[in-house]
Amino acid sequence: MSNQVLKGVRIVDLSMGWAGPLSTRNLADLGATVIKVESCTNFDWWRSWEATQEWIDDDGAEKALPFLYVNRNKLDITLDLESKEGRELLLKLVASTDAVVENFSGSVLPKLRLDYPELKKANPELIMLSMPAFGATGPWKDFRAYGSTVEQSSGLPHLVGHADQSPTMQHIAYGDSIGGLNGTAALLIALWHKRQTGEGQFIDLSQVECLFPLSAPGILSQSAAKETPTRSGHNQEIDCPHGVFPVLGEDRWIFVHIKTDQEWQIFSSLVDELSDLNDLTLVERQRMSDKLFASIADWSSQQDGHVLMKMLQQNGIAAATLNNSDDLIENEHFQSRGYLQWLERAFVGNQPHPSPPWRNGTEAIKIKEPAPTLGQHNAEILKDWLGLNEAELSGLEKRGIIGNKPRL
Repeated sequence: MSNQVLKGVRIVDLSMGWAGPLSTRNLADLGATVIKVESCTNFDWWRSWEATQEWIDDDGAEKALPFLYVNRNKLDITLDLESKEGRELLLKLVASTDAVVENFSGSVLPKLRLDYPELKKANPELIMLSMPAFGATGPWKDFRAYGSTVEQSSGLPHLVGHADQSPTMQHIAYGDSIGGLNGTAALLIALWHKRQTGEGQFIDLSQVECLFPLSAPGILSQSAAKETPTRSGHNQEIDCPHGVFPVLGEDRWIFVHIKTDQEWQIFSSLVDELSDLNDLTLVERQRMSDKLFASIADWSSQQDGHVLMKMLQQNGIAAATLNNSDDLIENEHFQSRGYLQWLERAFVGNQPHPSPPWRNGTEAIKIKEPAPTLGQHNAEILKDWLGLNEAELSGLEKRGIIGNKPRL
């Protein structure tokens, strides 16, 4: 797959954090020109939640690794959108843009007079992807939310954890990552529709609703049986054993999933403590799962995780060691696929970046550029694209409309 399939597509990215920037980064990886718009006082919150003068002086805005991960292959300009000049320049940029992406709560852009009806006046064929946590309509449309807010609202924590404990939060912002992937899909469909018809459209994407497929078992159980599913920890109602077990080393683990009675017979023949339980059915295994899990843990704790994983896989059993961050960087499988690409970036040096997970050959799609610095492309876009001269550019900087350093 070429990394230029979207060459010629232009996206204005007003989004911050993870969800919106991930959706546009995926398009940038495929060759779209993505212009990230920040300001010196309202910069992407993944650069920092709270700015201090010490942080500014230390170039902290350029050292936030999560920001670097979701903003590679993009251009970056700064515009004070609360100012008349900044707003007018954005509208001028939008006039020659295919799509705009934002993930603010519902009240933000209308206050700036930069919501879809206003932007569409500048570009009648514009696509706009709006990604607020709870969608663009409904009584919650103006509610603020972050990753954990979205996770709780989706109902997912009620399905995760142990029955005798409170609901478990994952703290990895599923709504952002899954919302970002759904945002990419929505943009690709809208761009295809525009290519066929010339029509733009407004896309209302709710990050919470993107998580509902993960909560579907609970929703269906509640609807059909009027019962809330029981949290079962590592276990599940369908298969047994299904869980995480210790292996040799500090905080080292392996996941084992036995799907069929035949797999159980193979697995139990490998474990001396289970050899006399070779003919247990699924129902019998479920009834004595505590005993089985204890026996498996006693056995697995004496095994090397990687050796055990390969042995189980060779016997047709789904098993995987739990990788930490160092494991992923050194992993022989991902290295063989060239999954991590190392990019030199100002202020942070050489950093690994995960490749796009899709490819149609043996080579990963090449990452062209690391994430931009704040306002890095002000001159290129405002002069070369919008026709401003040096004096106008200098005036904008003196009035604080543009810049390349955060301000308090």
